[in-house]
Amino acid sequence: MRDFEYFEPVTLDDAVALLQSCKGETSLIAGGTDLLVQMKEHVRQPDHVINIKKIPGMDELDYDERTGLRIGALTTTRAVETSAVVQQHFAGLCRATTDFASIQVRNRATVVGNICRASPSADTLPPLIADGATLQIRGPDGDRVVALEDFFTGPGKTALGSDEIVTHLMVPPPPPHTGKVYIKHGRRIAMELATVGVAVSLTMEGNICRKVRIVLAAVAATPLRAIHAEILLRDQPINDQVIAAAALAAMDESRPISDVRGSAGYRREMVSVLTRRAIAQAIKEAQ
Repeated sequence: MRDFEYFEPVTLDDAVALLQSCKGETSLIAGGTDLLVQMKEHVRQPDHVINIKKIPGMDELDYDERTGLRIGALTTTRAVETSAVVQQHFAGLCRATTDFASIQVRNRATVVGNICRASPSADTLPPLIADGATLQIRGPDGDRVVALEDFFTGPGKTALGSDEIVTHLMVPPPPPHTGKVYIKHGRRIAMELATVGVAVSLTMEGNICRKVRIVLAAVAATPLRAIHAEILLRDQPINDQVIAAAALAAMDESRPISDVRGSAGYRREMVSVLTRRAIAQAIKEAQ
């Protein structure tokens, strides 16, 4: 690990000003579970490190029935996992945080940090996109809001400017009769990246699916919404044939590669299997 300048701003404006003034590669640190490992292994060698842990108001975890869930940039994955509100209203996100790394890492890592890492196989991204989450971002020109599904531009790449900070994650409240599911498939659940991940959030009106979002992980360069699969379900009476057709559509929409965790063909087949299971489970929970 080579030498770097270290800063501890106490306000968001100070942190943004540092991002503007620092020349060379600059990294923010919150949980540090990715950054410190990468620095030690010389994967990343920033000239400046800005610690945002002393900025107040960044560790929020609040829920309002009208505005939904609000998660600060310093809120740990473990805090989200153990939140009674998250367990009650956001079952997919709760499952994803439970499957996330080890408990030691979950006590340090932040959900916003996992988002900004922008890994195509990240566990928290599919359920959050399925839930319609947005990000609040602070920059030199003030705040802006970005839909989470529009935030990712490639593996490890986002729409975040070099002088911007994600301050909060917002997730809208679920309508009545909504089921939320995240299924992760890998060689093992914990301490393992997803070979395939599928998140489903749907709202039922009797036997009719009124709202649905299906998001796939680890089968494209970024988390992928299965739009055609959603169309087959939306405003339709749900039966086994419709679910099977949606699962096949999701498989056709996936764009996996082959790597050490699985071949492209295997991943495609698992998209179909997991999507079918996730839809059926979400419908059961919604009803």
